[in-house]
Amino acid sequence: MSEINHVGLWNRCLEVIRDNVPEQAYKTWFLPITPLKYEDKTLVVQVPSQFFYEYLEDKYVDLLRKTLYKIIGEGTRLMYNIMVDKSSRKTVDYESTQRTIIPQKTVVDKVIPQVPVPELDPHLNPEYNFETFIEGYSNKLSRSVAEAVALNPAKTIFNPLFLYGASGVGKTHLANAIGTKIKELYPEKRVLYVSAHLFQVQYTDSVRNNTTNDFINFYQTIDVLIIDDIQEFAGVTKTQNTFFHIFNHLHQNGKQLILTSDRAPVLLQGMEERLITRFKWGMVAELEKPTVELRKNILKNKIHRDGLQFPQEVIDYIAENVGDSVRDLEGIVISIMAHSTIYNKEIDLELAQRIVRKVVNSENKSVTVDDIINVVCKHFGIDTAVIHTKSRKREVVQARQVAMYLAKNHTDFSTAKIGSLIGQKDHATVLHACKTIKELKEVDKTFRAEIDDIQSALKKRN
Repeated sequence: MSEINHVGLWNRCLEVIRDNVPEQAYKTWFLPITPLKYEDKTLVVQVPSQFFYEYLEDKYVDLLRKTLYKIIGEGTRLMYNIMVDKSSRKTVDYESTQRTIIPQKTVVDKVIPQVPVPELDPHLNPEYNFETFIEGYSNKLSRSVAEAVALNPAKTIFNPLFLYGASGVGKTHLANAIGTKIKELYPEKRVLYVSAHLFQVQYTDSVRNNTTNDFINFYQTIDVLIIDDIQEFAGVTKTQNTFFHIFNHLHQNGKQLILTSDRAPVLLQGMEERLITRFKWGMVAELEKPTVELRKNILKNKIHRDGLQFPQEVIDYIAENVGDSVRDLEGIVISIMAHSTIYNKEIDLELAQRIVRKVVNSENKSVTVDDIINVVCKHFGIDTAVIHTKSRKREVVQARQVAMYLAKNHTDFSTAKIGSLIGQKDHATVLHACKTIKELKEVDKTFRAEIDDIQSALKKRN
């Protein structure tokens, strides 16, 4: 590669990173990084603290790995230079974990069989285990059932185990905890955690490459299959049909299935009835939004695990003002710690209040479909009544689709209900609208910024 200027290389990396993370995350975790040098296929960057380094390696390792591969090439290594004493400018060097090293391609002679077969990577997050899953009244039943499944996979009446609840209540954590425990107790079992989105991508690739049989055969070898966010199968009939056959094979052969969703099976629109029936064969368990007491315990656990110290009044304030999501609670702790580290500020109530006001809507005001319609129509400069007409004008159609997409993401209504409230459309139209907007956001940076602006206006509404 001809370009070896470390600043130029890192700036090109930043362009890719910025398109793949929220703006606030980009400013907090990537702008403070300083490129120091690039030599011997190693990029050295300086980060403000040990905490900063650990967070990057934990949360953004895949993004860093893919970006380095794309911008610099194969065999690239990443080295961190960490500032440990700002007054004396003392630093220490840390080599990145193996996960961020781009492996060199190896050429394998196709005539020689590849033996032994490598062990299946379960793709589990080891940090999501039963020890770190804090129990409370809102998740007690789900946790108890999950532990029973982990101790005796496919040998309880809880097969399949269908976990559902709003975003951020711990479904992914609990599903991973089951898989992690099973691998600990039964290391010979083939356990696989996969998101519904990735499953769909894999299936689509298999159809394109004419390897569908290999795809199905692989999944039929799994002993414990964990599918996260199963609601994403809605409206994709061929993927559902394939999963139906895989589900039947695994269940009939005494294999454990664990599924998560953001809603109960009966509320899954665009899903085949025969699948919904099978989802209810075993145990359907809800994870409710955490109570204030549980939120306090979750915060204390997170703070203790990270080796941090927060005053009790700060913990109380966060728990009382960040209500719905465990993910939001942990995000607030990380934001406070980052601000404290970067700006050398003491962790106190005033700092917590400032961060909470920035990150969440402290009023916890629920969003209605009418709110969404008003904000969207104002943004596109059209009358709210027009969105309910049969007009096929481009700006009206797009406004209607954006309103449906936001209603799907910001309310608990089914797609059928959303369709009835926005233009008297059916659930298939809503599913198509959500798919269209989602795909447009992925490829059009300007449009993605527009959606972000609309959502910001939605949060600031009176």
